[in-house]
Amino acid sequence: MNRKFRKQIKGDRFAQEVGATVSWVDHHKELLVRYGAIALGAVLVAGGIYFYIRHQANVREEALSQALLIDNAVIGAEKAVAGTRSYPTQEDKDKARVKAFTDLYTRYHGSQEGTIAEMNLASDAADKGDLVNAERLYKDVVDSAPKEYASMATLSLANVYSAEGKDADAEKLLRNLVAHPTITVSKEEATIHLAKLIGCSHPDEARALLNPLRMERTSVSRASVSTLGELAPCFK
Repeated sequence: MNRKFRKQIKGDRFAQEVGATVSWVDHHKELLVRYGAIALGAVLVAGGIYFYIRHQANVREEALSQALLIDNAVIGAEKAVAGTRSYPTQEDKDKARVKAFTDLYTRYHGSQEGTIAEMNLASDAADKGDLVNAERLYKDVVDSAPKEYASMATLSLANVYSAEGKDADAEKLLRNLVAHPTITVSKEEATIHLAKLIGCSHPDEARALLNPLRMERTSVSRASVSTLGELAPCFK
């Protein structure tokens, strides 16, 4: 078969296929219009979802921003400085802060902004010695938040467990963090916390965990040396 003949057959087949396609289109215009409309509708729906999500993110960010402004509020001032708020008493300020963060994490539970609000409440509870409430809130963050926040909550929860005398539970959490570090809780940080926890009950292991870290980057080295100093009485 010569080249000219092959080219002719190829051209004929192409013409036949195009002709068949054109014929099919002529007979199915209504169907194409219908499915074309569906495709366009899908695009519009996707676009609408995207802008709705973006809008919701902006709403959450603004709500968090307003809640955080309470931290800078003044007490007892008749007129607050521009951009700040004022409250008659510290108690009023604390109540407003709790309400703002509670509303935020309840409404946007599991989101980044809701998680930040919940972790603030958990931290406040721990600072006030309300370990039961702190434990409840940190547990919820661990279970519902993105892993970067969940790992920070896990570290804080381990500290709460330790303060409650639940060292076995705290150790389990810290060992898991060592095995599964994140961008917010590094393996070195989790290791140092673990060494602090078990320093007096397992001094040899604690020392073995800390010694290699003395050769790490400056901040890790300083933290490990400092922890070794703190645990020195346990190593005797």
